[in-house]
Amino acid sequence: MELSSLTNLELLRTHASIIEELRQRGVVRTTNNPIADYTEWLVSTKLGMQLTGNSNSGYDATDSAGTRYQIKGRRIPTSQMSATLSTIRNLTNRDFHWLIAVIFEPDFSIRYAAQIPHSLVGEVAVFRAYQNGHILNLRRSILEQEGVRDLTNALSE
Repeated sequence: MELSSLTNLELLRTHASIIEELRQRGVVRTTNNPIADYTEWLVSTKLGMQLTGNSNSGYDATDSAGTRYQIKGRRIPTSQMSATLSTIRNLTNRDFHWLIAVIFEPDFSIRYAAQIPHSLVGEVAVFRAYQNGHILNLRRSILEQEGVRDLTNALSE
């Protein structure tokens, strides 16, 4: 398919069709921006986790031992963009044990991925009142922190 020959409306319709097909296949759970849903699906599939319902707040998946995971993803389409994850709400409630964060290249390949203990998330994330949550800029250096597990190879396809 030659995308450059399509009109803007045709591109948007193609995008909508692709998102719907991915939803039907169970790869994404909503029709929103697919990064979050795709990251949750990828992590849960590769690591053998069970996703929670969409209405569950605080964590996205559990493993066979009942350990709770918050899953975040960010696609960075240019080298100038930061690796800031979406807002982590209610961090002090300790709803999750681990944060799994994935940073994607523009083509959706994985640049790096990390499993970060809740305690470290609390140390490195910054609370922003206007967003009512904590913000974490996931720099590659996080992989060197004590207690962090590098998941880059485990999640790469």
